Formats: sequence, C-alpha cells, structure tokens
Amino acid sequence: MENTPHEVTHNAAARRFEARVDGELCVADYRLEDGVMVMPHTEVAARLQGRGIAAALVKRALDWARAEGLKVRPLCSYVAAYLQRHAEVQDLRAQR
Repeated sequence: MENTPHEVTHNAAARRFEARVDGELCVADYRLEDGVMVMPHTEVAARLQGRGIAAALVKRALDWARAEGLKVRPLCSYVAAYLQRHAEVQDLRAQR
C-alpha cells in the first residue's frame, strides 16, 4: 500500500477537489447550502484504491471548509467514515 502525498487541487468552478494519479482523475464533489459544504460523492478508480488518494481529497476539502468557516454534511459514505475516524475534524460536522 502506497501512502505518498497526492497533489490535490480545488476546482471551484466544478465544485470539487481533484487529484490526477497515473492519468486518472480522482474527485471529491461538493455543493454549498447555507454555510454547509454538502459532500455527496468521492471517486477514485478501483485500480488506485488503497493509496490514500480519497483521504487526501477529503482532508483538503475539510481544510478548505474550515478556512471558509463552513460546516460539512457527508452524504458520501467515505466522507462520513473519514469524519468518524478523525477526531480533529469532528467539529466540522453539520448538525441536522
């Protein structure tokens, strides 16, 4: 399992965080709703899974949400699991 840092960029126009790894575009999508960053989808090609790419995407997205003063509503199961596993981001979770 490779755990090297991946370069993640914020594509604000497409409302997603992106990383291109081995020619594949990996993404964490979001939308903004009343001060909440709703995260419905994270996608990493099956052949790239297990390399920390999704974690890098979500970490970058959460860092941006914090900097912007946003809360996060994870609709994506991966994002929900990430929030659950990382105590340092628990405060970002939006209350229903």
